[in-house]
Amino acid sequence: MFYGIDPLYWILMAPVLVLSLFASLRVKSAFKKYSNIKNRSGLTGADVAREILRRNGLSHVEVRKADGFLSDHYDPAKQIVKLSPDVYDSPSVAAVGIAAHETGHAVQHALNYSPLALRNMMVPLASIGSNFAWIIIIAGFFLSMMGLVKIGIILFSAVVVFQLITLPVEFNASARAKQMLQDYNIVSSGDMKGVGSVLNAAAMTYVAAAASAIVTLLYFLIRSGLLGGGDD
Repeated sequence: MFYGIDPLYWILMAPVLVLSLFASLRVKSAFKKYSNIKNRSGLTGADVAREILRRNGLSHVEVRKADGFLSDHYDPAKQIVKLSPDVYDSPSVAAVGIAAHETGHAVQHALNYSPLALRNMMVPLASIGSNFAWIIIIAGFFLSMMGLVKIGIILFSAVVVFQLITLPVEFNASARAKQMLQDYNIVSSGDMKGVGSVLNAAAMTYVAAAASAIVTLLYFLIRSGLLGGGDD
């Protein structure tokens, strides 16, 4: 009757699952296509990241190779741009787009971009909510303790807020990436089409993640009777 075995959950989640699948396939397709096209400058992802950092007075930020496929990210605590092997070593259009995006986060950090600062502050609470909220909610239902259910819902709300804050952070990083690649004359106008395709596809995965969190919260609210009246 609850969560993973509750038909209501899957009815609500079905459109999100379709969106998530579409986003995942689109990312893989765009990355595969533009990984086989060399960018005009011939610079690798690592080269582009370092060049953008240099141009923004951020040469102290390190660029390192990460493990895993599309594991690219910026670590604000250590000020390190970590690029997956397929991005770090590649001079492809896809690689420079992703490298520029992750470096865009480093630029955001240096400029004290408020949504990024807020997201970083939310990380501990969102982590707790993601790992423990559903356990607390299920325990509250089984023990008939609505107070416990409400605590779990509040914790999970932090996950939703985190995912919503992530959207402007990611969209802004992509916008910065596109602008910097053009301003620094790293890519051609033809390359920009590919960069846009890769980054726009990646943006859909964040939209899907936010939608998933929102729908899950909606489910919790319905089943707890806090929305729609009654918990059948």
